[in-house]
Amino acid sequence: MFGIKFMKANPTTYVLHYSNGKIKREGVGLSFFYYAPFSTIVSIPIASSDLPYVFNEITADFQSVTIQGQITYRISDARQLSKLLDFSLALNGKYRCDDPELLKQRLIGTAQVATKSVVQRLVLREALVSSTSIVNEVINELKNADSVKMLGVDVIGFSILSIRPTPEMARAMEAEAREAFQRKSDEAIYARRNAAVEQERMIKESELNTEIAVEEKRRKIRETQMAAEIAIEEQRALLIDQRVENDRKDTDSRAYALETTLAPLRNMDWKTLMAVSSGAGDSKLMISLAFRELAENAQKIGELNITPDLLNTLLDTRLDTRKK
Repeated sequence: MFGIKFMKANPTTYVLHYSNGKIKREGVGLSFFYYAPFSTIVSIPIASSDLPYVFNEITADFQSVTIQGQITYRISDARQLSKLLDFSLALNGKYRCDDPELLKQRLIGTAQVATKSVVQRLVLREALVSSTSIVNEVINELKNADSVKMLGVDVIGFSILSIRPTPEMARAMEAEAREAFQRKSDEAIYARRNAAVEQERMIKESELNTEIAVEEKRRKIRETQMAAEIAIEEQRALLIDQRVENDRKDTDSRAYALETTLAPLRNMDWKTLMAVSSGAGDSKLMISLAFRELAENAQKIGELNITPDLLNTLLDTRLDTRKK
């Protein structure tokens, strides 16, 4: 009424009341009446705000990536900001111009410049997995940037929600990753098979070593048996040699005895030997010897008469000898 209005600010709003070009009052959460035709009200929100962003950047290997996240900030020096940007209110309670939005654009621009300087040093694969290092470098850059300090703004946080390559590159990398995982899977299968083969080889080698050890034991047993048999055969050969030697000695002894026995008879006449061996009282032997003498001296005998009785007697004696 009559140009008099009432201003009531929130506890998170810094208000500056200008009257005739001079600051009449200022502060947080003020409530007052003012005369609108001669007053200018500047309302600056000082609560922390989240500012989303989406950046399209190029990596060191000339690949495009999309970085999405948000900036958290608050206005720490409202009077300093009011000198650079227009936050004054119109009669309807809205801002007179778009300077409040310009603050957001300046913060996003500064953050994008800092992000670009980091991303351009990384290749695509590094950029996709380096969100933490990018955040650390960018937030330090924002806190120390002169353009941000001049605005009277404190950057509380800078976060990256996602870093994505182009769809074509994403599919290519996914295919490459799948192939890499498949190769690792194949390598794991091959390693498992190799391990199985190695275990089988070790088992076979152990079995062969066992068989070799058994055969070695058997060989030693056979050698021991052969050594025992050789020793027995050697003992047997010695026994046979001894027997042969004993038999030879016995034969030599018998031959010597026989030679000694026959030595006196070697030069004797056979007639004498016959007479001695058969006895001197055997008339039939004597008759046989006589007939032998006659036969030997037949050229000297003129006539010889032998009676039948004598022949019968001699024949009967030979027959009796054959029957016996």
